[in-house]
Amino acid sequence: MFFKKKDSKKDWDRENLIPIIHKSICTGEAVVGFKNKKTNVFVEEMLIESNEDLIKFKKMYGIIDDIKVEY
Repeated sequence: MFFKKKDSKKDWDRENLIPIIHKSICTGEAVVGFKNKKTNVFVEEMLIESNEDLIKFKKMYGIIDDIKVEY
């Protein structure tokens, strides 16, 4: 009640992972996560329902640049 939860930044492997938004062509559903540069394996982190969700994800992981969208 008296203490606000602090936003903690999560670490991620910036050398081997790329933040990516996977977006469905049919439904428009968007999921953001990380793609391994070497294996091209995508790991989902969260569903993006609004622009606020994307801002929250970028803040949580300390991402400043735009995130690439893949269909």
